[in-house]
Amino acid sequence: MNRNALFLVLAIAVAVGVVFGIYGNFDINLSSQFFDWQSMLFTTGGQPWEQHSRDAARLIIAATAAVPGVAVFAKLVLPRRRMFVGGRTALFMLLTLAIGPGIVANLVLKDHWHRARPIDILYFGGNDRFMPWWDPRGTCPNNCSFIAGEPSGAFWTMAAAAVAPPQWQIAAYSAAVTFGVALGILRMAAGGHFFTDVVFAGVFMYLVLWTLHGLIFRWRATRLNEYTVENALAHVSTSLRRALNWRRS
Repeated sequence: MNRNALFLVLAIAVAVGVVFGIYGNFDINLSSQFFDWQSMLFTTGGQPWEQHSRDAARLIIAATAAVPGVAVFAKLVLPRRRMFVGGRTALFMLLTLAIGPGIVANLVLKDHWHRARPIDILYFGGNDRFMPWWDPRGTCPNNCSFIAGEPSGAFWTMAAAAVAPPQWQIAAYSAAVTFGVALGILRMAAGGHFFTDVVFAGVFMYLVLWTLHGLIFRWRATRLNEYTVENALAHVSTSLRRALNWRRS
């Protein structure tokens, strides 16, 4: 995760933010490409294949998260064994998953940025007023449109690319970004999100990844030693065992 990629992501955020902030109807125009005006429905909304695709996407995200999750669990059960995934790698992937899709996307933004989804706005036959991406004063009570939750999880898979061997990183990043974009388009086609919801899902997830990767791997003042993480997990395992034995006694 280098500065050039960071500058590119920030440039995309500024460009999309300014253009779609000034011309908010661009979001409506893009969403209207997926809307059938005869049936007054979004093209993929309610289609079985759309739900199956979303389920498959969730399985991919869960499988990506399961690898470091199992590594940490195995270390807690067998504290003397070396982790089959590096301690820093496991910590990085699990922390970014919790902070990115978990806290930033779902707990902070989607429940407090009250932007109505495309399917709910007046233009597409709903009851809510359209709000541009930058305005949180909508009428959606919770689980709202900004930012896109499921694409956030898909873009989070860039975490695996960030810790992949150097020779695999370009392919891994390309796959993760393609995954996020594809799921984002699927959600747009179902009326679940606007274009800017998807773009900023990718932007926020990358910023979380870039920051945590710096803290854990790159920045001299904060970067962690591999053995420090594994020893900390071993210490947690020992403390848990002592607590369980104390309760049994």
